[in-house]
Amino acid sequence: MTASSTVPPIPPVTPHITAALAPHGTLRVGINMANFLLVSGNADDATPTGLSPDLAQYIADLLGVPCALVPFAGPGQLADAIADDVWDLANIAVEPERAETIAFSDPYVLIDANFLARKNSSIRTNADVDQKDVTIMLYGRSAYDLWLSDHYLRPTYLRVDSIDLSHQRFKDGEGDVLASLKPKLLSELSGAGGDAYHLITEPFTAIKQAVGMRPNQPEALAFINGVIAHLLASGFIADALKTHHVEDKLSLPR
Repeated sequence: MTASSTVPPIPPVTPHITAALAPHGTLRVGINMANFLLVSGNADDATPTGLSPDLAQYIADLLGVPCALVPFAGPGQLADAIADDVWDLANIAVEPERAETIAFSDPYVLIDANFLARKNSSIRTNADVDQKDVTIMLYGRSAYDLWLSDHYLRPTYLRVDSIDLSHQRFKDGEGDVLASLKPKLLSELSGAGGDAYHLITEPFTAIKQAVGMRPNQPEALAFINGVIAHLLASGFIADALKTHHVEDKLSLPR
């Protein structure tokens, strides 16, 4: 898409910014492999592909350094690794708990999170879920788990080690509702046995996907925010969503 006068320019790259973002001469970008919407496939050489890898490569190109993707099985492991100096930037959801150790950029995409209940359940609204006799099945340490833990204080939580396992355990009969990403819940409804469930259509939250980095680097963070503003306004993010066939599953920040 051709940039217009309404598209903010990319901020200038300074030696200080390059040194802050790629102190080892390579931009090491932590990738959350559990986020199937932002890491939506693999190249022939098994390199992860999707919007997050595209964004990582774009930033590395701006800095004039190689890009190395560092894969993690889930967001909790990725967030913990900030202490190990194995990544410089990361694709990760914005959460206050993580903000203690990670600086977050402005969001570049949003993912709705919803509840799924069984067809015969009396649970029909988000308010129905926030009750002491309700058990929520979910992926532990996911962004929506962190959000729910702060906002839904009455239910009991059943936390498992992956998003796929949370879906399977719910289908096996555990929990009263399943908390998950809306696109994955919709795939359950459209699949075999989907008529046994109903979606609570109002999202309980929208997950803000952002670029994470080491804290206390205001110039570098301002640079990343400027890049994201440019890519949103120029259509780069929207085009990437179409390229990776997830444009109907994600929304752009307004």
